[in-house]
Amino acid sequence: MTSPPPLNGIRVLEFAGLAPGPFAGLLLADYGATVLRINRVTPGAHTSTLPPPTPDLLTRHKSSIAIDLKSRSGIALLRALIPIVDVVIDPFRPGVLEKLGLSPEDVLLKLNPRVVVARMTGFRRDG
Repeated sequence: MTSPPPLNGIRVLEFAGLAPGPFAGLLLADYGATVLRINRVTPGAHTSTLPPPTPDLLTRHKSSIAIDLKSRSGIALLRALIPIVDVVIDPFRPGVLEKLGLSPEDVLLKLNPRVVVARMTGFRRDG
């Protein structure tokens, strides 16, 4: 009898971005976490033709949804997801989540005090 993967039951919200964030999400998914990847909205996405498959190899074992992060409804949807996730992966430059109105200290941790916010970037956190 095989046991479930070690991260079975862990829910991760991953913002698509540069490789460190999506790679971390890939590793968590490989170990059994449920990963929802938030992709950027692309022009022409709402047509009757299917989009081509993504060339991004870091999407294995993940579900994904495209959300307009610059719209009120997009931010409202993200705020509704925060209470039910265990981990948020932030691959953005310093200050991007804050500009979106999703500051970890002021918003995310108030919506879910147990959420782990993993801030990964190719830049230093202080700029």
